[in-house]
Amino acid sequence: MYFVGLFIMTMGIALSVKSNLGVSPVSSIPYTLTCVWGIEMGKATILFHAALVFIQILLLRKAFQIKNLLQIAVGFIFGYFTTFCNYLASFLPTPHNLAIRLCMVAVSIVLVAVGIFLYVPADIMPLAGEGTMKTISDMRNIEFSKVKIAFDVTMVVISLCVCLFMLHSFGSVGIGTVISAVFVGVCLGAITKLFGGKRDRMLAEGV
Repeated sequence: MYFVGLFIMTMGIALSVKSNLGVSPVSSIPYTLTCVWGIEMGKATILFHAALVFIQILLLRKAFQIKNLLQIAVGFIFGYFTTFCNYLASFLPTPHNLAIRLCMVAVSIVLVAVGIFLYVPADIMPLAGEGTMKTISDMRNIEFSKVKIAFDVTMVVISLCVCLFMLHSFGSVGIGTVISAVFVGVCLGAITKLFGGKRDRMLAEGV
């Protein structure tokens, strides 16, 4: 469930890149690094995850557990999944019809939400992004899906500012990014309400 969830997420990310309407918020900053400095997206993803682990250390201080450094190792896996899924997406024809591109964004949103829905409750080791969100959720006692929305919007704003300053264009940010920033969290909340109980029973039975 854990690795399937991670892979489904990267499929969603690759689809958002292919739509050319702006990447999914979860990868907006890594893709911005790709656009601005030419770093391959998988490697940029690894660097971004390492930075998020550092933020967790700053937030938690002495409460930070050493085992959470494994989020960097998971970031390597996620980075290589991202590279592989982008490679697979390169074989798809580049769409020019706006309706098709918006459909790709919608499918991307669902895939990213399903990926999070599957891999986070597996409770092995979260990605640094979700680890940071969970840290904030636990510290502030805020529902995870709401933290997800706020976190994604923040990533989009940072990406947009960097792209405008460095590239004088929207770069990695587009209408698809804005839509995803709002609706991945909404979709995750809906999926959890519909299937969360069944998922949790499956995990309990597997213990």
